Amino acid sequence: MYWSEESALLISDVHLGKIAHFRKHGSALPSQAASENYTRLNAVIALFKPKKIYFMGDLFHSSINLEWLTFKNWVKQQTASITLIIGNHDIIDKNLFTQLNINCVKQLKTNQILLTHEPQNYPTLFNICGHIHPGVKLVGYGKQKITKACFLQLNQQLILPAFGVFTGLHAPKLKVNDIAYVIAENEIIPFKKQ
Repeated sequence: MYWSEESALLISDVHLGKIAHFRKHGSALPSQAASENYTRLNAVIALFKPKKIYFMGDLFHSSINLEWLTFKNWVKQQTASITLIIGNHDIIDKNLFTQLNINCVKQLKTNQILLTHEPQNYPTLFNICGHIHPGVKLVGYGKQKITKACFLQLNQQLILPAFGVFTGLHAPKLKVNDIAYVIAENEIIPFKKQ
């Protein structure tokens, strides 16, 4: 998500190193799939040219692995300031991020916006977060099914979709005032409870 007033990209749940983690434990996954995350990151940065990048938690999937070197080289090429809002999977020593000039925080408040990894409910603040990996299950007339990533707008909250290519999706049931903004190729389609 691009926040124009702040010239900031908000990117949630990339889960870098997840493919390497699963391969290390015997899963037959193509190693080149990991590079897709960097292709996506570079594309969105080239499009918006942000001054700030906020990773909204779960930047890395687990402990440090070979992908750390790729990430370290990627960070050196960036001109935007980078902040990591720490998520439940972010277990890598914060000093390693600090050495890369990445600011690590639990949450960040800007005006009436509160950026967190896990959803938080504050009556006076609008919360932008991640963690859930929201999706919407779509069913066709021929009973075909697909789950698509979405932005999920709840009361006083916006939950960002997972950015990473190997993250999975959770399709929560929509309540009356909830809006799911489904990502479909080059458009975003709003869905409400029927």
